[in-house]
Amino acid sequence: MLNGKNLIDGNWVGSPNTSISDDLDGFEFAQATLDQVDQACRASQKCFRKFSSISRKVRAEFLNQIADEIESLGEEITKTGVRETGLPEARLQGERGRTIGQLRMFAQLILNEDYLDVRIDQALPDRQPLPRPDIRLTHRPIGPVVVFGASNFPLAFSTAGGDTASALAAGCPVIVKGHGAHAGTAELVGQAIMAAVETCRMPKATFQLLQGAGRIVGTALVQHPEIKAVGFTGSAAGGRALYDLCHARQSPIPFYGELGSINPIFCLPNALLERSTQIGVDWAASLTMGAGQFCTNPGIMIGIKGKEFDNLQDAAVAELNDCASQKMLTKGIQSAYVAGVAHLRERLTELTQPRQTEKERYGIPAAFKTSARNWLSDKTLHHEVFGAAGIFIECDDESEMTELAERLDGQLTVTLQLTTSDSKLSRALLPILEEKAGRLLCNGFPTGVEVSSAMMHGGPYPASTDVRATSVGTLGITRWLRPVAYQGFPKELLHDELQATQNKII
Repeated sequence: MLNGKNLIDGNWVGSPNTSISDDLDGFEFAQATLDQVDQACRASQKCFRKFSSISRKVRAEFLNQIADEIESLGEEITKTGVRETGLPEARLQGERGRTIGQLRMFAQLILNEDYLDVRIDQALPDRQPLPRPDIRLTHRPIGPVVVFGASNFPLAFSTAGGDTASALAAGCPVIVKGHGAHAGTAELVGQAIMAAVETCRMPKATFQLLQGAGRIVGTALVQHPEIKAVGFTGSAAGGRALYDLCHARQSPIPFYGELGSINPIFCLPNALLERSTQIGVDWAASLTMGAGQFCTNPGIMIGIKGKEFDNLQDAAVAELNDCASQKMLTKGIQSAYVAGVAHLRERLTELTQPRQTEKERYGIPAAFKTSARNWLSDKTLHHEVFGAAGIFIECDDESEMTELAERLDGQLTVTLQLTTSDSKLSRALLPILEEKAGRLLCNGFPTGVEVSSAMMHGGPYPASTDVRATSVGTLGITRWLRPVAYQGFPKELLHDELQATQNKII
């Protein structure tokens, strides 16, 4: 059952300020005060040393217990999520499975100490001209972490999502700033995590949940001196504002923000010759998945103008014209989508049939086309339209396609549609595109992010704020760790992973 309160240091606490959820029949959620933000941050720091010293085996059991608790609340979480977000039940069930899988993945990861990247330089007392001391390096938890829930993933990128799972696995207490679009879902997941805290006898402030406006609660959280790192998934404007706050602090802290991307697809000439129609159909399906509300939504399709690229566009547009309108996550997101489509309509040739819907919060797919020269000259076309809107960009030749690649901003993904006959052009493009994106795809579509060890979900700015970091996959744990070297220490004072010498000597 929802209580509408914030979770602070093991207690559900109300507030004089509340927010009403129309999706949940007027249910009221307490909005954290600045004093409560301060209490949560201080409690998080107070429990940090205890939680970070808990064995990796016990932390793994804790993560698995969270997964069990979410599983037991599964249908209640799904029902609430459907009401709040408008996402279909099957999508939320799948996302819940992904959330549980991430927790268990990090539990398994930390049972093996390889993720700590231990390095040992044994003493060389007889080395000339100077002896070398014994030096051993491991990675330690960075400190209390703040995680911002994402609007478009109420489970996998929010309360118990990848940022929270990886930070807890690393040994960092977490404060989640719940997203107002799904406050009820956030609270139910928070209840599941708190049940695991109690079952596993973790420190009470290991996990805390605060609801409230991002500009007030979020700003106070990232500026609090006890917070040591931040994870964020959201808009470029909101993420950049928080990034600037983190780096303007007296003691700057890392801000790991995933801010969005237009995820270009380059359709090479021989791929167009062989399967232009199928590529167009598949692109339309990828573009409209989840009403286009994915950070990996393929917003632009690039090809050399001609009959084959026309065929691709015709196939895609036919699919989009037949696609029903879809409910979007919030009124604000739907309004921004409508404004984004209107902006494109003023500047580009619209290919899809303009339609209207009387349904509140619903979005209608839209596709436009333009020349590469026009797209390159108008920077307003390079921004993400969060929803099912896409642009076909027609290049005059391979040289212009290469120029467009050179002038791309940072992206989460770039895709090449090619055949073996396109090897010369693909080899010319690949070194350029490697500089532009965190994940490169060949003959696929980017709206599916596998949760695995080899996944990279990040990219050069503005796709994310740290080109070295991923928010999906096991590598994500490195964001919440920092290297510490121990020189000349007796064995009994070293962490367990530093005491062994076999297979670790550099």
